[in-house]
Formats: sequence, structure tokens, C-alpha cells
Amino acid sequence: MKLSGNQFTYTSARLIAATALAAVLAFAPGVALAIDKEAHHQDRVELRIKDMHAKLKITPEQEEQWGKVTQAMLDDAKTMDALTQARVDHAKDMNAVDDLKSYGEIADAHAAGIKKLTPLFADLYAGMSDTQKKEADTLFRHGERKHSPKKSVAK
Repeated sequence: MKLSGNQFTYTSARLIAATALAAVLAFAPGVALAIDKEAHHQDRVELRIKDMHAKLKITPEQEEQWGKVTQAMLDDAKTMDALTQARVDHAKDMNAVDDLKSYGEIADAHAAGIKKLTPLFADLYAGMSDTQKKEADTLFRHGERKHSPKKSVAK
């Protein structure tokens, strides 16, 4: 099946945004989500937040700091949604330079989101039990691959 230019751009924009969000939430992709293709990242983030909350066993004492982490994640998702939608909305009008600028805006927003999230999560992490830290380390390090055996590549 051949994709039209607009379908390709839309698909590319969705892929870029999904990749950026996945990177920000690399510690929480273990949940398999069956979400409508039109669902916004913010909706997916909310589901991932609930999954992370359960996996990390956030305690009542940690809720205040957890709230700061989740707000940063939600704010980032909102920003990424807006930039991705703008990219999609202007896909037909963008030339190659405009396309690169749009991608750069998404990449910059992704980096800014990580920079905002990191100290907030670090504060939460500092107050976690050893068991919680181990789970967080596993989520960050392995994500979805946590329970997937590595496939060896024959050369």
C-alpha cells in the first residue's frame, strides 16, 4: 500500500511524537495499552501514570512528590500534543526547511520535558524504599523488554 504525502507526514509526526513520549516515559512502557489511534498522548500518559503508580507502589507519604512528577509528565504530553498537531495541520504547507524546524521544535520540547522531569523524579526517587528504587531502576533500564528475552542476532 502506498501512502500519500499527507498520510506519510501524518504518520511521521505521530511516530516522532510517540517516540519522544516513549523516551520521556521510558520507565513506564511495561503496560500494553490498546488505545485508539486518535487518542492524544496526554490520554496515554494518564494511563501510564496509573500503571507506574501501581508498579512503584507509591505510598501516601510520597503522593505530594508523585503529584509533581505526574504534573510534569502531563504538561509535557500537552506540549507534545500541541506541537505534533501543529506539524500535522501544516504538513501540506511545509517545505523541507519548515519540516526540519517543526521536528526541531518537537525535539527541543522533548529535551525540555526531560530536564523538567529529571529533578522532580530524582526527589521522589531519593525518598523511595530500596524495593521501589529497584523497580524504578528496572522500569527505566528495561521498559517493555523487562520480561522479554533478548534475541541473539546471527552474523
